[in-house]
Amino acid sequence: MPNPRTADALAAIGSFMKAQQEAGYANGTVRLRGTLLNEFLEHVLNEEKTSSLTAEELVAPKRTDSWLDAADAGETRRRNTLTGPDAAAAHDSQRARIQTYNAFVDHLSLSGLHRPYPASGHSDRLEPEQADKLLRTLAVRRPTGANAATAIRTAAVAALVAATGHSVPQLHHLNVTDVDLEHRPVPIVTVAEFDHLLDKHTVEILRRWLDVRAGITKALEGSDPGYLWIPTKPGRERAGVQPPKPGLTRAAVRTLHAAHRNLVIQTVGVPLRPYALLPRR
Repeated sequence: MPNPRTADALAAIGSFMKAQQEAGYANGTVRLRGTLLNEFLEHVLNEEKTSSLTAEELVAPKRTDSWLDAADAGETRRRNTLTGPDAAAAHDSQRARIQTYNAFVDHLSLSGLHRPYPASGHSDRLEPEQADKLLRTLAVRRPTGANAATAIRTAAVAALVAATGHSVPQLHHLNVTDVDLEHRPVPIVTVAEFDHLLDKHTVEILRRWLDVRAGITKALEGSDPGYLWIPTKPGRERAGVQPPKPGLTRAAVRTLHAAHRNLVIQTVGVPLRPYALLPRR
């Protein structure tokens, strides 16, 4: 069996992504890690004006420092961001790079090269104007190939995170009856027995999601269970057992998080988690 350390770095990245898939990592996670490692390789090849490196040469500390420093300064960015093309890298982006690097050196049996993880705090929370811009972008921009129903559900979840200050797990158990868009003088959503006022834009997004949701649940036999967040398409058959129809079960928290991550990455190029929309305290 070839030694992955001495293999061409690009081939080693391909082998790593295949191993990640076989280990059961989510497709979005595997794609993101592949993108970041290819960014790493491209940066080093361009900086050193060379055409190839082995995997072990690529992950050398000096080359890793160079990549992380360049990424932190926004020099490896390929798309614009909410704060402009020259903005420093987001905290979570750098954390994702280090997580990816550590997983890759584990694959190469070079765990001694591990980098410490940055703290997963709330330093990436957006300013109100930035959060509003992100929500509006998610509500109107659907990347090619993205599921329209999933996109508007993701925008609705994000809008409620921003409007209520609650996290996705805290909003997970909401029912349709917890949302009152006809309440006067201001529409509300009730979370943990507390009413939160909803602004006009959030109401518009929620109306769109409720319309889409109604179209999905129309196919159900019997009464609608009333869950606010439901799967937008059938799951996979497992061991010959057909999955329940969308609407009969709640969408899992991990499903809502994965949909948010995938849509945000495709839309603005930054892996911002839903907590970035929580109000700053």
